[in-house]
Amino acid sequence: MHRVPRSVRWILGVLGVVVLVVAAGLDANRSGHGADARAKLTVIAPAAAGGGWDLVAREAQQALRGDGIVNNVQVVNVPGAGGTIGLGQLSTQTGVATTIMVTGTVMMGGIARNGSPVELADMTPIARLAEDFEVIVVPADSPYRTLDDLIRDWRTNPATTPVGGGSAGGIDHMLAAQLAEAAGIPAAQVRYAAYAGGGELTINLLSTAPGTPGIGISGFNDFRDLIEDGRLRPLAVVAPGRLPGLEATPTMAEAGYPQVDLVNWRGFVAPPGLSEQEQKELIDIVTEMTRTESWRDAVARNRWQETFLAGEAFRQFLAEEQTRITEIVEDLGLS
Repeated sequence: MHRVPRSVRWILGVLGVVVLVVAAGLDANRSGHGADARAKLTVIAPAAAGGGWDLVAREAQQALRGDGIVNNVQVVNVPGAGGTIGLGQLSTQTGVATTIMVTGTVMMGGIARNGSPVELADMTPIARLAEDFEVIVVPADSPYRTLDDLIRDWRTNPATTPVGGGSAGGIDHMLAAQLAEAAGIPAAQVRYAAYAGGGELTINLLSTAPGTPGIGISGFNDFRDLIEDGRLRPLAVVAPGRLPGLEATPTMAEAGYPQVDLVNWRGFVAPPGLSEQEQKELIDIVTEMTRTESWRDAVARNRWQETFLAGEAFRQFLAEEQTRITEIVEDLGLS
């Protein structure tokens, strides 16, 4: 049977989601290329509710609206294909200066893996905001007390050790493959279960149904409540140092795997075709947001590390980071 190329499947997926998003109200922004972003702004979270991108969008919505920077802020979720469905939707809004989209490392993995014809380099760069650190967890009743316990079983029979995380080809998947390779397990043998958002992942982690993953990899905030409630046990954090609230959890370097070091950054891009003035206005809006008490509280509460970078410097970062992530995806055989 003839197999439809990935790029064609991607395009068909974008077309299907565009119809749904238009129904949700995004298309209203198209009618006002000259509309004021301070009056009404749409923030696309290119993933399901409950995950890291959705969290960034909601925290931004609160800071922008609560501090009077933007009068009306709407968050729209467009899940699928490592964020590239949302990216495809954004690419159709050329010249619309009242829409921004959350992006990050996961989307770059999705671009590389899915053969996306649209790349972040095609968008208008606004700003990188912060880094969000990953955590490896198991359910509280798991026999694994340490990362070494997990690795021992994983080496013995990778096929019976499913790992859950976000989109295929995203940072969770790349970290699972990196850790496997570092532990002497071929990345191709990793049994990876991809979920559309952090909420779906945690539900499956705690499920007793056969075949559900007993190991989870995602951003700390996807697991935070369940870690604090004692329902999930963190084994390691992928961060340069131990995180506040997880002082007893070792970093990957401390656990003996310094080569497992991918960090998930978060940022905003806007549609293509914006003027310099329109780009500057959006950068100004986001810059003001990062200076609010609401946003600073969000950064502290979510254990993010601010790494603000805007405009052309952010554009250069996007180009260099996409090259690096594509190489990792290809080297690990995830493309």
